[in-house]
Amino acid sequence: MVRKYFGTDGIRGTVGQEPMTTEFALRLASAAARALAPEGGTVAIGKDTRVSGYMFESALEAGFVAAGMDVILLGPVPTPGIAYLTRSTGADLGVVISASHNPYHDNGIKFFDRQGRKLSDEIEAKIEAGLKEGAITRPSESLGRATRMDTARTNYQWFCLSSVPPDLRLEGMKIVFDGANGAGYKVAPRVLSELGADIVPIGCSPNGRNINADCGSTHPELLKTTVTGVGADLGIALDGDGDRVVMVDHTGALIDGDQLLFVMANARQNDGTLVGPVVGTLMSNLGLEKSLAQRGIEFMRAKVGDRHVLEMLHQHEGVLGGETSGHLICLDKTTTGDGLISALQVLTVMRNSGNSLAELVAEMPKFPQTLVNVRVAGKPDLDSRPVKQSVSDVERQLGDRGRVVLRASGTEPVIRVMVEGEDAAEVETLAGQLAEAVKTAA
Repeated sequence: MVRKYFGTDGIRGTVGQEPMTTEFALRLASAAARALAPEGGTVAIGKDTRVSGYMFESALEAGFVAAGMDVILLGPVPTPGIAYLTRSTGADLGVVISASHNPYHDNGIKFFDRQGRKLSDEIEAKIEAGLKEGAITRPSESLGRATRMDTARTNYQWFCLSSVPPDLRLEGMKIVFDGANGAGYKVAPRVLSELGADIVPIGCSPNGRNINADCGSTHPELLKTTVTGVGADLGIALDGDGDRVVMVDHTGALIDGDQLLFVMANARQNDGTLVGPVVGTLMSNLGLEKSLAQRGIEFMRAKVGDRHVLEMLHQHEGVLGGETSGHLICLDKTTTGDGLISALQVLTVMRNSGNSLAELVAEMPKFPQTLVNVRVAGKPDLDSRPVKQSVSDVERQLGDRGRVVLRASGTEPVIRVMVEGEDAAEVETLAGQLAEAVKTAA
């Protein structure tokens, strides 16, 4: 079955427009209950800080309770925290209400199974098939109950602390933390403070409408200026639901997911704890691949999307993977991408090595890379002759000095045009030419 609603990261859209309506959320909960817990069970529901989260939380709660499932309401918790709490509470299903790095007028719904892992394509298709039946209400004696878990944040906080050595201390380290006015705004500062760091918080005052607004991992400009302005050792920025992280070194330079993945992989290789290949995506910087190869570390590329990275890690028994955007996965620590836990691993490397973040990432040269997002109204034909000819022309000019990637976004109506090579000016020019060809085809 072709999935109509589920994209690369759950269901997402503009609030009030199909599918992000309360009526749809009610039917979705009912369909998920029938697909995953037909005899009843427990579901944990968490959310980020969007104002629309309240109404979707209520709609999902009603749908699950009516279908005979008990509901644990977790409140605002980072997405990876919901994955952990699903496992730790013994729930049969976890539900996240979030549109991740999107603005507040968007929202989304995604699921975890009882192991805290994202659902397979087959199960998502099964849920979609159940949407045709509408919502059900079981007899009163079979209805579920709903309770609120007041310790959700605290429990996740201690889980994050358990991911680092018990003797790790960050005294003397000044860290600027940007919570994107999202789900990690309380947990992350508390975890870092517990380790002894001096925290300068920004983006930690959510009002329901300022999530990801000029802050967080997608807008790190304020983080960069704050780090240099207060003389911090580094900065950490999560996105709205806390599953992505980027960092800033003491000079104000942005450190992306590829560089952070290199730092973790290199450290694990040095201490003998790296297992399996490191998995990136088609968009991962060529500098990451080459730097890992120089150290004898196998590198594999998955399709874009953390679910594809996860699948490849499981297939090849690896533990480290991620995307340039900062969606990093440490399977030796948790089951899904976790921005805070990934940042803690990097901080551990810094303390153990005695090196600054700038010194650690200096070991991975980055190839200049230009990404152009071409907004489209419909679905352009990327296999059309003009587009394919333009790609061939660019690839021929780059030779073995670079790469070209064209792909449709799974969450936005855009085509991503990426060109990578040794010369920044050449790369920018070629990316512009290719973007124009895609616009013409749209």
